[in-house]
Amino acid sequence: MPLLIHRNIIGEGEIGLWKIEEEESFFAEKLQLAYSEKQQIDLMKGHRRVEWYASRYLLHIMSGRKKRGVCLKDEFGKPFLLDSLFDISISHSRELASVIAAPCSVGIDIQRIVEKIESIAHKYMREEEMASLKDESRINHLHVYWGAKECLYKAYGQKKLDFREHIFINPFEYDVTNGTCTGYVMKGERTFQFKLHYEVINEEYILVYALEDNGDQRLA
Repeated sequence: MPLLIHRNIIGEGEIGLWKIEEEESFFAEKLQLAYSEKQQIDLMKGHRRVEWYASRYLLHIMSGRKKRGVCLKDEFGKPFLLDSLFDISISHSRELASVIAAPCSVGIDIQRIVEKIESIAHKYMREEEMASLKDESRINHLHVYWGAKECLYKAYGQKKLDFREHIFINPFEYDVTNGTCTGYVMKGERTFQFKLHYEVINEEYILVYALEDNGDQRLA
């Protein structure tokens, strides 16, 4: 079973990471999809279908339920697990699928490390964030910032956020294996604070996850 990560993060919260080695048929046989889920998958083509299946299968394993819970989307497209009080977030990048579930607002992002991220940095990086980069770790550090902002966008869950204008990551020094940072979403008169954790997976991927900071949450 290609389950790379399944661990607790805060209280009953947990994250999971699955390496996708199976064909679509493997997951299709194990997951009895609800009608609304079938509508989602029918709109997808190619490898996106396998990624979708793998993330839902991982979510089921993490839930510990005998009968699989249906994974739906709300009016903003944010996924949620039916009959669960936990907030969830899902991400996939070709051969990896990741899931986070916790009793607070959460977001997760997994992405392959690529040099071309430099070309879009101006679209999401603020001046003070750029100033924290160092030449020897610049590409990986950019991926953490991007992943962190993706996580906060997902955790906020209502779209209409600009990565530079509404999502802020407090500048931090990059650690070569794993580390933490903090950030916040500021929209209108409200501010939402988050703690983030990042780690390098197999020297090829950056995994980032965020949990809303209510003053009593601690990262693993």
